[in-house]
Amino acid sequence: MDIEPVGPMTKVRWGVMSTAKIGMTKVTPGIQRAGNSEVVAIASRDALQADAAAKRLGIPSAYGSYEELLADPEIDAVYIPLPNDLHADWTIKAAEAGKHVLCEKPLAISEAQASEMADACSKSGVKLAEAFMYRHHPSWVEALRLIRSGVIGDVQAVQSWFSYFNDDPTNIRNRTENHGGALMDIGCYNINVSRMVFDSEPTRIHSAVRRDPVMGIDILTSAVLEFDGGGQATFTCSTRAEDDQRVHIVGTKGRIEIEIPFNIPPDLETRIRVTSGGNPPVAPDTVTVTFPPADQYTIQAELFAQAILDGTPVVVGVEDAIANMAVIEAILTAF
Repeated sequence: MDIEPVGPMTKVRWGVMSTAKIGMTKVTPGIQRAGNSEVVAIASRDALQADAAAKRLGIPSAYGSYEELLADPEIDAVYIPLPNDLHADWTIKAAEAGKHVLCEKPLAISEAQASEMADACSKSGVKLAEAFMYRHHPSWVEALRLIRSGVIGDVQAVQSWFSYFNDDPTNIRNRTENHGGALMDIGCYNINVSRMVFDSEPTRIHSAVRRDPVMGIDILTSAVLEFDGGGQATFTCSTRAEDDQRVHIVGTKGRIEIEIPFNIPPDLETRIRVTSGGNPPVAPDTVTVTFPPADQYTIQAELFAQAILDGTPVVVGVEDAIANMAVIEAILTAF
C-alpha cells in the first residue's frame, strides 16, 4: 500500500489556557480569524465552564484542567491569559510539553522570572512571545516608519496616558496576590511604547506611586524615563480614572499623535495625526493618516503562527519582555 507523505504543517493548532474575558472576547476570536491558525481546544479548572466556552466559540475540544490541554498531542501552541502570578508556572509547563507560548502581558511578575521563562522555552526549542498586540497594528507600523524616516526629526519626548476605573476588590487586577495594580495591568503599555519609540532602554527612572489603602495595589502611577541622548518619556496610568488612552510623540521637527494607541477597535477606522512644519501652534501643517479596520489580535496570531511554521524568530523577541519587566520593577522601587 502506498502511503502519501505528510506535507509541511500549514496551520498552527492552538489551545487556550483559561476562559478569561480577554481571551473569550478578543484574543481567541482573533486567533480563529487568522488564516494560518485554528483553535482546537480550550481549558479551565472548571470542566463545565470549559465546555460552555468551547460551545460559545465553536472550539472542538474542552478540558477541565490545564494539564489535560498540555497533554494533547494535537496542540502546537498555547495562548495564556491567566492571572499575572500564574504566567511563569504555566509557560514553563507548556514549554516542557513542547508547546509554543503566546502569553499575556506582563510576561511575568519580575525580570528574573521572565528570564526563567525565556530559558525554559529556549531549552525546549519552543517560541515565546508577550502579547503586546498593539505593536502589530497598521497604525503603529506606519507611525514607527515615519519616526524612523525622520519626518518629525529626532524624538525628544513621548507622553502617554492609560486609564480606566475598576474598584472591585474581587477582580484579579485589584489583588496583590495576583500581582495586580495599574502599572502591571496597563502601565506596562506606557513603558513598552516608550522603549519601542526610543529603541533603547531608560538610563534613569523617577516615579510617583499611589496605592489603595485597603487593597494595596497601585491605583495611580506616574513615571519619567530618561534615555541616552537626553530623550524623556513621561506617563501616567490609573485604575481609578475615566477610561482614556493617548500617546504623543514629539520630535525636533514635528510630532505624531496616536488617536487610540492600545485598545484599537477592530471594526473602526483609526487615525494618526502627523504634524511637521507650518506655523505651530497657530497653523501647524498637520496630516491625518487614516487606516481601514484591522484586528490587531488576528495580526498578532498570524505573525506568531508564521514564525512557528517558518522556523523564524518571532517579530518581537522575549528579550523585550524581560527588559520591560526590569523597568516595571524599577518604577515600583524608585519612588
